[in-house]
Amino acid sequence: MTDRAASPANPGVEMQAASQLAGRGPWATALRKLRSDPAAMAALLLFLLIVALCLLAPFYAKYVAHTDPFRSNLSGKIVLDGKRVPVMETSTEGLGLGFTPIGPTWNITAYFLGADAQGRDVAARLLYGGRNSLLIAGVSTAMCLVLAAIVGLAAGFFGGTVDWMLSRLMDVLWAFPVYLLAISLSIVLIAHGIDIGPISINSGSLSLPIFIIGIIYVPYVARPIRGQVLALTQSEFVLAAIGLGVPSHRILFRDILPNVMTTLIVFVPLMMAINMLTESALSFLSIGVQAPDASWGTIIQDGQDLLYTRPMVALAPGIAIVVTVLALNIFGDGVRDALDPRSKLRIRTA
Repeated sequence: MTDRAASPANPGVEMQAASQLAGRGPWATALRKLRSDPAAMAALLLFLLIVALCLLAPFYAKYVAHTDPFRSNLSGKIVLDGKRVPVMETSTEGLGLGFTPIGPTWNITAYFLGADAQGRDVAARLLYGGRNSLLIAGVSTAMCLVLAAIVGLAAGFFGGTVDWMLSRLMDVLWAFPVYLLAISLSIVLIAHGIDIGPISINSGSLSLPIFIIGIIYVPYVARPIRGQVLALTQSEFVLAAIGLGVPSHRILFRDILPNVMTTLIVFVPLMMAINMLTESALSFLSIGVQAPDASWGTIIQDGQDLLYTRPMVALAPGIAIVVTVLALNIFGDGVRDALDPRSKLRIRTA
């Protein structure tokens, strides 16, 4: 005779699990699923650690490394193992002409990752550059998602002429290879800036790469949003609301927008990773972040000529980009699985 309490088909256990799910609600259930994903949680903690370290850049530069990462230090000296050594060492290659920056000391208080060609602390610049890279990626992601949501909602809900005009505009942006469009916009806007009525952005502002990156990826997000809205407009609850004469703005914000919010949330970490790669590429080409500001892309460019003598100048920001993008992608996969209603929810009962 079998024990009914231990049987997986026990209806009492299933009813209890179902009632627990109903009481939690969809957002609480998604959060529970996300928290039960160890890979996503580890990626989130790693990303938060990177953000915290970058935010501590001024503290590290002033109180730990005692250096100004934005000022040349060609004739400076540091104390290392009780000896004063120059930041720029005399070159030992070829005829011995020129100077080579000091390599990694692995001493957190003095040029931990070495110096660049200007004698600046690479570790301090790495943290400052990370702040700008994360800022640009985050703000441009928010800008892209807001614009894409507006375009997708308007095109999918109103249809007709509105849908045709917005879709053709998205097609124009979609027709350009994304990096070619970004490079073209950067070259033009860096030379002249933006001055449209009350909006004025100079060529050296961080707002410029934010604006460019936020615009070029709008079609990639707006299209799936539009498709989802088109499907929702044919659903019974939306048709019933239209039949009852509910105003369009109430249907959009109370019925349709909550249903596409999950898609927008899934896009956040994934688009942030893509935007960070785009910003690094533009900055490496000198058409992104402009001096005196720094980003991980500009630091890689600074270390391009030192790859054979001081490779850490370019490797450190490259590793930072890889780790950050990998963490965002893993966390994004976890968010997608947690918010996907088709994914199988495993309920563990005692």
